[in-house]
Amino acid sequence: MPPVVGAELIQTPVQLYRYLLRCCRQLPSTAMQQHYRHAIRQGYNSHSDEDDPERIQMIIQRAVKDAQWILQKYTEKK
Repeated sequence: MPPVVGAELIQTPVQLYRYLLRCCRQLPSTAMQQHYRHAIRQGYNSHSDEDDPERIQMIIQRAVKDAQWILQKYTEKK
């Protein structure tokens, strides 16, 4: 199950970027939110010149999967 509604609708890098930033808001502490926001920005900037549609879709799928794992890891922790 996607952590934020709309994960299955992501088609562009900008949509992915906004989706991941929304996911950050669900993290428990401000420090975690800042850390992952920084990591998202770095990843977005490092792949900004990517022009292969297949590669972009692979990156999007992997990023959504990673976001799900991170949210699950921190929200299910007791």
